Amino acid sequence: MAFVQIRAAREGDCGDILRLIRELAEFEKLSDQVKISEEVLRADGFGENPFYHCFVAEIIPAPGERQGPCIVGYGLYYFIYSTWKGRNIYLEDIYVMPEYRGQGIGSKIIKKVAEVALDQGCSQFRLEVLEWNKKAMDLYKALGAQDVTQAEGWHAFRFEGEAMRKLAGR
Repeated sequence: MAFVQIRAAREGDCGDILRLIRELAEFEKLSDQVKISEEVLRADGFGENPFYHCFVAEIIPAPGERQGPCIVGYGLYYFIYSTWKGRNIYLEDIYVMPEYRGQGIGSKIIKKVAEVALDQGCSQFRLEVLEWNKKAMDLYKALGAQDVTQAEGWHAFRFEGEAMRKLAGR
């Protein structure tokens, strides 16, 4: 019987991480927005000062099974700072392939990120979810997360591309 291992991503995992990023974007109906490459993931996550960190969920086959280990999920996170609360961790992406959902893999990834947050002295663990993804919202609430959009009325904004260049005067 195979088992699931949650481990820190290695540089050699970037191809699988990119595959899963594309699957997540397709699931979110936003696949046209993925512009990142395996090379950028490698440079940004495994250089001297990484921009992100990542856990992968890897299926380890039982002895005697033909297939090798297979990465079926990931959680990509980084550190942010709150002027009110101090150190925070932000989970940018959490994804588990559909055929492996319902086995607790997503919860295991989230728990590993929570461990890192506590080990690094973070006061908050933040993430976002699309408003139509009720299953994910239910999971986060079941794990103890608070919906701050509902509770506090926060809205997420971003600047990108031309708007960011214009803002910077370039």
